[in-house]
Amino acid sequence: MNNKTPNKKTEMIDKNLIDNNSKGMTTNDGVYIHDNNNTLKAGERGPSLLEDFIYQDKLAHFDRERIPERVVHARGSGAHGVFEVTADISAYSKAHFLKMGTKTPVFTRFSTVAGFKGSTDLARDVRGFSVKFYTEEGNYDLVGNNIPVFFIQDAMNFPDVVHAVKPEPNNEMPQAASAHDTFWDFISLMPEAAHMSLWIMSDRAIPRSFRMMEGFGVHTFRLINKEGKSTFVKFHWKPRLGVHQVAWQEAQKISGYDADFHRRDLWEAIDKGNFPQWDLGVQLIPEEDEQKYSFDILDPTKLIPEELVPVQIIGTMTLNRNPENFFAETEQVAFDPGRLVPGIDFSNDPLLQGRMFSYADTQNYRLGGPNFHELPINRPLAGKSNNQKDGFGRQDILKGKVSYFPNSLGGGCPYHALLNGEKGFESHNEKIDAKKIRGRSISFADHFTQARLFFQSQTAPEQKHIINAFSFELSKVNEVAVRQRELAILYQIDPALANAVGKNLGLDPSKSLDELTLQFARHNHPDYPIKAPQPEVTFSAALSMATKPGQGTIRTRKVAFLVANGVSKSSVDNLKIALEKEGAEAVLISTTVGLLTYQEGGQEDIQHSYLTEASVCYDAIYTPGGDSVHLLAQEPDYVQFINEGFRHCKAIAFAKQAENLIKLTMITNKRIDKGIVLESQGDLVDSFINVLKGHRLWEREEERKVAV
Repeated sequence: MNNKTPNKKTEMIDKNLIDNNSKGMTTNDGVYIHDNNNTLKAGERGPSLLEDFIYQDKLAHFDRERIPERVVHARGSGAHGVFEVTADISAYSKAHFLKMGTKTPVFTRFSTVAGFKGSTDLARDVRGFSVKFYTEEGNYDLVGNNIPVFFIQDAMNFPDVVHAVKPEPNNEMPQAASAHDTFWDFISLMPEAAHMSLWIMSDRAIPRSFRMMEGFGVHTFRLINKEGKSTFVKFHWKPRLGVHQVAWQEAQKISGYDADFHRRDLWEAIDKGNFPQWDLGVQLIPEEDEQKYSFDILDPTKLIPEELVPVQIIGTMTLNRNPENFFAETEQVAFDPGRLVPGIDFSNDPLLQGRMFSYADTQNYRLGGPNFHELPINRPLAGKSNNQKDGFGRQDILKGKVSYFPNSLGGGCPYHALLNGEKGFESHNEKIDAKKIRGRSISFADHFTQARLFFQSQTAPEQKHIINAFSFELSKVNEVAVRQRELAILYQIDPALANAVGKNLGLDPSKSLDELTLQFARHNHPDYPIKAPQPEVTFSAALSMATKPGQGTIRTRKVAFLVANGVSKSSVDNLKIALEKEGAEAVLISTTVGLLTYQEGGQEDIQHSYLTEASVCYDAIYTPGGDSVHLLAQEPDYVQFINEGFRHCKAIAFAKQAENLIKLTMITNKRIDKGIVLESQGDLVDSFINVLKGHRLWEREEERKVAV
């Protein structure tokens, strides 16, 4: 299927595409090669010769094919698309790409943070959500995550939090996991990490799909209008498919069945024409309201509750084209929060200020020098004209004898944009009068109020998952003192949370509070503890995944149809057609791959079998009727498929002829809930689709005592 949507950026990249079809093989210098299987030798059994420039050309390139992977966000997946503005915000920003109706090419990269490039997609981790806008005024990068806050307040601590979460240096373990001593040692000594630790232990950290997670700019930025007036802004990406997760135990199994689960999901969705979409929303805060709230809007460990400042939707991003080459595009794309265009500017968030250096410095290192912007994926649509020259990887050829400014020999070119009445980037004219100091504002010192808000705004199943996550992670910590210290943190967030985790660890959280205060004082937290200000909001429905827009759609959801030879085609089609009308996908899984024979006659080529598939890779399960029922009764993997799907709280449907198979599973009469849909009890199609729209039957965890 041709999923390309032509635009200027696509045309720019297409100019660099090479199609080797119907072409003879050459060296990198264009010399044709007549033998690519044998090195040049002195006789058939003699030594290889140093003069074999064809071999040298091939191996020298091969030896240098890998570049340093990103220190964080190493494992990523990307796609091209377009962003269209649907609301007029010209009163707040003069950015051209934010004008009503403007369409801008984008490249979006999703990633995990902690793991290496070859790690699993399903680690419990923050997900990167970064978008490069190829605007007519230059490239703009919105570099964010799927969590709106961060672990630390100041960039000085960034290397430390990364070192702590990475594999421990003495043994290089564990990979892509935070459940180990060094991470929790650091986190338990940084009370500012309390809020983020609740998010990372929530279901947000194990998304069902990149297409089903929110994105956030994390920091507070500024919008600047034509008059130079500044408005603070927080950026939000809202997925059209809703916000969904997988169960923790399910995530572990998916990593075994398909470590590329999220990458494959994104690629296949775009390849099939199911283009993912997100609405871009903004929270706008007048500059005069900067210190209006009980929290500091410049603190990256804080969010602005949507009940205080609603999110206004201003546009929609659609990803509609997969990369042609992973390395050239997804791996070489360079993001930097310091890439701005007129109409957007920084705030004084100390973490943001530090990221501006770190990201640019990283790309200079890993992409071979200062000319990484000349790579096709990073080239601005607007082009560039300056006096920067030479350096590693230079592709552009600077004409003329002049490469300095000011000059007269080149006619003064390239000139300052404002000399010709053109508008260039101007930093916001913020008045600053301050002494140099290494320190933080007391307004950054309340570390527990918003963490408490987050936990208390979750549904009961979501709270249970957070408790289970902390219990799992801290049980992997060998140092009891570290466990106790983190429990004391949780106790100040919510005693019920701390006690529930402490019970699972055999520890009393309240016994560590005095020692905790001393520890913080020794680790440069002299303002701890403080009397927290009264919060404006004590419950925010927007923080729960269960309340997100788009939760009612089942578009692109995958339903496993468990079949065998002799299955009834009418029983298959009865539900399959209805699911496809809703935008979902029915996947037939049989005892073997190859031709499946229907009860009514006719055959179908099956690509999936019980040997290669598992329930963890699907959103729901259906067993059609037919003679196949007798074969399924003798198939242990079928029973395992049903049991596992039930344990992970998924919707499961049985055609009338297949209902007797239930007695082979763990679904006893007492365990049949609204998520078990039986054709004999009513309209199977409508009932099943309605249950599937609810995503999961999380109440099954408690009511049925089914461990997940």
